Amino acid sequence: MLSVAAVGSLREEMPPSHVCIPAQFIDRTRSRADTFFGRGVVVHVSLADPVCPSLSKALAASARKAGAAVTEGGTYVCMEGPQFSTRAESELYRSWGASVIGMTNLTEAKLAREAELCYATMAMVTDYDCWRQETEAVSVETILSVLRSNAQRAQTALLDAVAAVDGARSCGCREALRFAVLTPAASIPEALRSELGPLLGRHLS
Repeated sequence: MLSVAAVGSLREEMPPSHVCIPAQFIDRTRSRADTFFGRGVVVHVSLADPVCPSLSKALAASARKAGAAVTEGGTYVCMEGPQFSTRAESELYRSWGASVIGMTNLTEAKLAREAELCYATMAMVTDYDCWRQETEAVSVETILSVLRSNAQRAQTALLDAVAAVDGARSCGCREALRFAVLTPAASIPEALRSELGPLLGRHLS
């Protein structure tokens, strides 16, 4: 799964139109569904390294080829939204060493890991978050303007990255559930086993 995200920058060296390929996430969400499990099935996947290194490298190389300035690594703060940050929150995230902030990627990464899908994201900076008082506070109009100007670059980079993904990659993403299911198969109701079959089937047989 290759993702593209619009993000605010928390670092001076990542101006609008910069691309960050984050390696880590901080969860600041509160009220969104972020797991396929529960309801009688206990599953704990590892999220220590939440993105696929192979896909991240492909995205970074493709973004550079499309003409973007790219930072590989860094931390993405996933906020709840739909409101943007307060200045105090923005300064807090900077003090944590975070790189960019957005509203989508960590939930995607969690669900992709539970589905044993490789995942990486190309986070495209649309603005400085509101910590940077020298610039105007973030607005939807500003974000949309930068998004439109970068749309072709994002499409070009994605097309190239899809072709560059290594089908023989040896990451562990596709085995994330191997030792993660704690509930004995016999204890899972049949209806739930059927519903979760596409995810858990091979691990319950």
